[in-house]
Amino acid sequence: MSREHRAAEEQLCPYDAVQAAEALCGPVVLEPVTDRRGSAVWRAVGPNGAVAVKAGEGDGALVTAREGEVADRLGLLGTHGVSDGVAWLVTPWFDGPSTREVFAPVRAGDSDRAAVRAAAVDLCRAVADLHARGWVHADLQPEHAIHTKDGVRLIDLSWAWRPGFEPSEMFRGGIPHLLAPELAAAVVAGVRPAAPSPAAEVYTLAGVLWTCITGRWPLDYERAGLLPRELGAAGVREAIATGGIPLDADRPWPELQQLLEGALLAPAGERPTAAELAGQISDV
Repeated sequence: MSREHRAAEEQLCPYDAVQAAEALCGPVVLEPVTDRRGSAVWRAVGPNGAVAVKAGEGDGALVTAREGEVADRLGLLGTHGVSDGVAWLVTPWFDGPSTREVFAPVRAGDSDRAAVRAAAVDLCRAVADLHARGWVHADLQPEHAIHTKDGVRLIDLSWAWRPGFEPSEMFRGGIPHLLAPELAAAVVAGVRPAAPSPAAEVYTLAGVLWTCITGRWPLDYERAGLLPRELGAAGVREAIATGGIPLDADRPWPELQQLLEGALLAPAGERPTAAELAGQISDV
C-alpha cells in the first residue's frame, strides 16, 4: 500500500480509533476490508500485531455504537467511542478463514471432508455457547464466523441481543435469505424490533451451512416462480413467511444436507438446538 493510499484511508478513519489501534499495535497501516451501509472496516497492522477497526456514520454510527456495547456486555476485548458523530470500535483481528472459505473444497468437489465437517461442528458449538449465555447473534452469515487455531470466533455482533437488551427499530431480522419463516412473518407483520429466538437462529445456522455447501441460498426461488431481485428484501421476507418455497434440490453432500434439511423444514418448536445440531453433524 502506497503512502498516499495509507493517508487517504486514514482520513476516513477517526483519529481516536487510529490512536486506540496504535496503543495496541504501534504505528499502523490501515488496510480497507469493507465499506457499506454507513460502516467501514479496516485491518490495522503494526509492529506489535493487528486489530480490526470499524467506524460508522449516520445509521452506521448507531449500529457500530451498539456493537461496542455488545462487546462490553459479553466481556470481549476491545475499545470503542464516538468522535465528531462517528462511532468507532477496535477489536482483535482474528486470523483464519470464514466458514464460506472453509467449505470451498466441498464446493470444488473435494471428497475429503473430515476437516470441513469438524469446522461445521465447531461453528455449531460456538453458536451453542453464545445461546447458553442467553445471547443470540441475530445476524449469522457465512462470513460472520472465523475459524482460528483457537476455535471459532463470531464477529459482526452489531445486532446481538439478549432479553432486556433488544436491537433497535432498524433491525429486520438479519439477511432475508437466511431468515426463519416465523421471524420473517413477525417482520412482515410490523413487529419492531424483530426479536430472533435461539430456534430461529438454528434455522439460520443450518441455512449458513447449506449455503456454504452449495454456494447458493437454501431456498429454491426459481421453483417457486420467484425472482428475488424483483422482490427486493421486503418481498423475499414475505415469500419466506409463507413457508411455501422449496429447498434447493442440489445435494453435493447428501448426508450432511439431510440433517440440515431437518432443521430447515421443522417447525420452530421441533428444531434441534445448536448443541444438538453439532452432535448430529459430528456423527455424519
